[in-house]
Amino acid sequence: VKSMAADFCSCYSSSDLYVHVYVCYHSGAMEELHSLDPRRQELLEARFLGGVSGNTAGSTGSASGGTKTLTNNECSNHSFGSLGSSSDKESETPEKKHSESSRGRKRKADNQSESSQELHRLKPYDLFISLYLGLPPVIRSPQNSHSPSAPGSSTRQSSSSPTSLCFVDSMISTRQMVVKSVQTDLTVVKLATIESNKNLDLEKKEGRIDDLLRANCDLRRQIDEQQKLLEKYKERLNMCITMSKKLLIEKSTQEKQACREKSMQDRLRLIFFYYFIYFFFFLQQEWIIQQREEIERQRKLLAKRKPPSASSSQSPSTNSEPKPRKTKAVNGSENDPFLKPSLPQLLTLAEYHEQEEIFKLRLGHLKKEEAEIQAELERLERVRNLHIRELKRINNEDSSQFKDHPTLNERYLLLHLLGRGGFSEVYKAFDLTEQRYAAVKIHQLNKNWREEKKENYHKHACREYRIHKQLDHPRIVKLYDYFSLDTDTFCTVLEYCEGNDLDFYLKQHKLMSEKEARSIVMQIVNALRYLNEIKPPIIHYDLKPGNILLVDGNACGEIKITDFGLSKIMDDDSYGVDGMDLTSQGAGTYWYLPPECFVVGKEPPKISNKVDVWSVGVIFFQCLYGRKPFGHNQSQQDILQENTILKATEVQFPSKPVASNEAKAFIRRCLAYRKEDRFDVHQLGSDSYLLPHIRRASSSGALAPNSSSY
Repeated sequence: VKSMAADFCSCYSSSDLYVHVYVCYHSGAMEELHSLDPRRQELLEARFLGGVSGNTAGSTGSASGGTKTLTNNECSNHSFGSLGSSSDKESETPEKKHSESSRGRKRKADNQSESSQELHRLKPYDLFISLYLGLPPVIRSPQNSHSPSAPGSSTRQSSSSPTSLCFVDSMISTRQMVVKSVQTDLTVVKLATIESNKNLDLEKKEGRIDDLLRANCDLRRQIDEQQKLLEKYKERLNMCITMSKKLLIEKSTQEKQACREKSMQDRLRLIFFYYFIYFFFFLQQEWIIQQREEIERQRKLLAKRKPPSASSSQSPSTNSEPKPRKTKAVNGSENDPFLKPSLPQLLTLAEYHEQEEIFKLRLGHLKKEEAEIQAELERLERVRNLHIRELKRINNEDSSQFKDHPTLNERYLLLHLLGRGGFSEVYKAFDLTEQRYAAVKIHQLNKNWREEKKENYHKHACREYRIHKQLDHPRIVKLYDYFSLDTDTFCTVLEYCEGNDLDFYLKQHKLMSEKEARSIVMQIVNALRYLNEIKPPIIHYDLKPGNILLVDGNACGEIKITDFGLSKIMDDDSYGVDGMDLTSQGAGTYWYLPPECFVVGKEPPKISNKVDVWSVGVIFFQCLYGRKPFGHNQSQQDILQENTILKATEVQFPSKPVASNEAKAFIRRCLAYRKEDRFDVHQLGSDSYLLPHIRRASSSGALAPNSSSY
């Protein structure tokens, strides 16, 4: 463009160049005038060819950066010859001369000087560049010009440039539908600078693109490496999981084998227990009975030798020695050598008390031995029950379809059977994903059941899952997962606790201390408060020692509540002021249910969280005394038939073991017969007996006299 502009400008002078530009623009513009309205085309041709003398009124364009330009409206108001050269002015009409002379001299001088300045700024080189780029010509300021124009050339530029500039602008205004008229003050140097900057920016962008491409390649390479590393780690993880499964199965197999060997040994011990231990203890008890009878006989003889009382020995001969009694011969003759044995002489008071004390000590020792024998028999009975329980577990495990360590849901590896209920089995399992032990409860429906019964059981299990899943408390067993194996089998995954339940502990130890029982009750009440603070509240309804797990297996540790199969949700639709309807009357464990659950009438009984409060009282009583407060030796059927719980108006406490009065009062508050008189869960949680005891310092009043004596 620069070379073409230089060649073009060297061939023409300033005036000739404007004429050439006019011809170029006119030839290009006339091609588009044919598409215009004939009248408008005639007017435009007359205007551009000088046939019509236009009005020179108007003003110049707005100033921008010290440079003034002519707008399209101003150019259109000028005729072709209104601002022409001196030769053009000679052909002007008298009307136009008169019109020109009627203007003010000062206004005309200003316009002519301003036009001459604008024309002086326009150069042929810039005009060619503007035409070549399709832009309107630009009038440059003196600051933007590269070389000052010669003084002699200013006259020629002022005579030819304005007409050509106005003509070019008017031609551009006729092509508004094709090209938008834009003015610019760019010079060639600026264009070159912009072009160089553009090239630099392009090079920078290309360099940036290259850098990004290289970074992208590096990232892709890193992703591929990480992907390979991830695959490698996955393979290692699978290998570790496979090895863990193998080791766990080996360990479980060894434990099963050890359990069966121990069970066989216990079976031999059980036979020995029946045929020898019982016989040995029977002989010991017989010997104790004989010894007791002998002591009683000697005590009777001692009573005969008891000295007379002090009141009957007030005679003067009291201190004298006793007179020997006369004996008669057997055959009546006094000289017969065979005499009757003399009666035992009376003992002194000291001798009598000494002998009496010996007999009492012997009886106490025999009683202690008998208690030890009885305790040993109870211990052996517990061992026997454990052995029978283990035998049942082994038999149930051998008959189970999950005995060969399957992996359920591709996640839970079953290790060994923990127990079996009515329609479920509980296995100790290992979670391969979370790397933790869990208890998997497998619910198996009877295939002979009707579809309606299966659906109800499954609905009941899903309800338990929904209730249990939302619970999150340290005293409640967590529910991890729920999934189905087939149409008749589904599983729930629970938190695994190493210890046994409270029922097993009480069967082994019969009872516990009051402090241990109080600690367990405090934890149970804490969990019940949580169940009643969530929305909607929940009634457990099946609290019993079998549903209270001892985490460490002992009574002085933490406990967790489980089994929410019979739980009741106290939502707004079913729970009122008096409680909620008991729709599952007859379910639950009767020893631990309150009297209102056994009331039969036209409408179902109303229950509330006071049901769990009654259960807490029964559990506390059983922990302290080793027996249930109501219906201890009765079955559930007998309790239901004899209305045992309905008759339990007042609780009776045994004399032994000894419990504190505060504990008895707490149990009475829990076992109040009328539910209106019974505490609810919130009141029970704030009971003074369960609050931490504050040790009060002993008063200094008793020490004051001693201190004053010094």
